[in-house]
Amino acid sequence: MKYTVVMLVVLLGIPMVVTGQQTPKPWLSEKERARYETLRRSGLEALYNLDYEKARQNFKQIAQLYPHHPAGSKLLAASVWIKTLYQSRRLQTSLYNSETFYADGEDKVDPKIVEEFRTLTRDAKRLTEARLKQYPRDIEALDFLAATAGLRASFLEAVERKHFAALREGSEAVDRHKDVLKLDPNYVDAELTIGIYEYVIGSLPLPVRILVGITGARGSKKRGLERLERVAKEGRWTRDDAKSALLLLYTREGRYRDIVPIARELGAKYPRNYIFRLEEAKALISVAEEERKAKNPVAAAQAEKDALKTFEDLLSDPALRDTIGRALDLIHFKFGEVLMTAGYADRAAKEFMTATQAEHADPGMVTMAHLYAARAYDVAGKRNEALAQYQKVLDRPNVYAAHDQAKRGLREPYRQESARNVGG
Repeated sequence: MKYTVVMLVVLLGIPMVVTGQQTPKPWLSEKERARYETLRRSGLEALYNLDYEKARQNFKQIAQLYPHHPAGSKLLAASVWIKTLYQSRRLQTSLYNSETFYADGEDKVDPKIVEEFRTLTRDAKRLTEARLKQYPRDIEALDFLAATAGLRASFLEAVERKHFAALREGSEAVDRHKDVLKLDPNYVDAELTIGIYEYVIGSLPLPVRILVGITGARGSKKRGLERLERVAKEGRWTRDDAKSALLLLYTREGRYRDIVPIARELGAKYPRNYIFRLEEAKALISVAEEERKAKNPVAAAQAEKDALKTFEDLLSDPALRDTIGRALDLIHFKFGEVLMTAGYADRAAKEFMTATQAEHADPGMVTMAHLYAARAYDVAGKRNEALAQYQKVLDRPNVYAAHDQAKRGLREPYRQESARNVGG
């Protein structure tokens, strides 16, 4: 259950792109609106390209130019949230798709970051509510109120790990976007939040779903995906947001073939965002496994080749040197995961060990890299090397329940049923 909740709140925090709904007195003049849209587009493009400094500069300008509008505060809060996930290596989907996301550990967030985020979202909510007192049916204001609540839910769950508070904020986001659709049924972008909500409720175990239904919550995985797919095709401002959400949900559904074209499209549009290429490679290696099981060796070999080449290109691309320089730990870690899935345990162990030595490596990521290196060594039949790495984990900060997993590894070798050419 907890995984489905974190999936909801993480995706609810995707920076919603909003525009104006004409009211008796426009929130921004035509001239102000044009300038605001230019800064917003530039900032969001930078955010998708992992250029946090440029994004922050653009959003600060919005806040300074239009202090009566919530966009600046809300977008600045979004940049704080996404940068925090990036720095803690949680922006890549497979890092938070297990119960270990909730495990107690030592990967605590700086209280100053938490306070900055809270202040920004409080300001955004205050400015939005002031607008709604004047114009209760203002769609732009309702959209901002929903987006801010979703962002708060995301931060509460993914960063502060406050489960029930996050649920309350997430429910508020969904309710406000339902209000938007009542006023304008063609406002397709509002379906992003609702679609994710419906998918998550539909993913809950039946007894839990019945319990949640007492509060009036209803959901369907199929209907939720259909909403998101509609936003990805027809949305005016949130198409890329919906596509990013679908990367995660398709992974959960095992729809790896559907992931590849989306990841490639977003990767081409935002070339500095290596995360989309990591998602593509992860999906490709799963496609290779499917082709192998279907006894299509040629197709399997091609998908595997494409997956490995994605990492090789990523690590050798001079245009990405600055961008990936502070994320080499994550990239080598993910390369190791793909190699393990493909069955190349020896090569995987080398990538995991490289991750532990990367400059600017995140301490938590280093802990996990030692753990995964130990597993790779076990699969490769190198028990002594594995034991040394499990012990390394116990000597480091405990994240994602790493210590419990290392103790298990010390008791008995790790097994991976799908590993093929373990010495490859």
